[in-house]
Amino acid sequence: MSAGGSGAAAEAIPQNKIIAFGVLGGIIGIYAAYFLVDMVGQYMSFIGALGAICGIIWGAAAVRRVASYGLGTGVPSIGILALGMGILAATFGLSVGGVAGPIIALITAALFGLLIGVLANKILKMGIPIMEIAMTEIATAGTITIIGLAIAMTGTFDFAIVLKQVISTGYIAVIFIAGGLAILHPFNANLGPDEKQDRTLIVALEKGALAMVVAGIVASINEGASGSLTILIGLALWYIGFSGYYERVKRDAYVVVGSGQLPTKEELE
Repeated sequence: MSAGGSGAAAEAIPQNKIIAFGVLGGIIGIYAAYFLVDMVGQYMSFIGALGAICGIIWGAAAVRRVASYGLGTGVPSIGILALGMGILAATFGLSVGGVAGPIIALITAALFGLLIGVLANKILKMGIPIMEIAMTEIATAGTITIIGLAIAMTGTFDFAIVLKQVISTGYIAVIFIAGGLAILHPFNANLGPDEKQDRTLIVALEKGALAMVVAGIVASINEGASGSLTILIGLALWYIGFSGYYERVKRDAYVVVGSGQLPTKEELE
């Protein structure tokens, strides 16, 4: 998995601020959606997806930090691992915790991540200085992603409903794929000596917005028209993210040119 990295990645935004954004934004989004759906209506479930996007951006930042030490094929692997730990922690926390379920899930995820980080460094001898803390972050961010998108699909984190409408139906696989890609892909998309933090994280926003759109589609199937607002907000955020990424690509590229139309067979001959 090692590909000979250059060490710690440069950070314009300190990681502690990104952690605070991911944790606070994720928890606020999860609980705001849970209570506002009861008080206002089902369409408020979109706030859960906003919480998930906070977790996705945090997770992508953590992947960036640990992958900069030299993970090769481990970049996609670590993103999928984040969602694997997230599913285990989320199902455990929601099944035993009631209203406190998301908090229990996050604590469980942190313990999972710390354990795997220790095993990676002490047993597998990966030798990455931040592996333990990075895996703790990635697992917790993955759990926020799982719970936030599940709430966007159902309007609640009540385990019986999540089990019936998300897990038993197989939509959990949709969350796994969309959330995992959103966490792992940003660094892969910008991998190289000119990788920049803001360009990488704007891709996390863009991919998180696509996951939000997917959650809105599932919500429309589960709950009817209430998922339309989730889809519309997700599309708006996707446009912001994609436009921001394109602007940063133009900023960082040596030159941006159009390739023109491909030559015809006659022209080649």
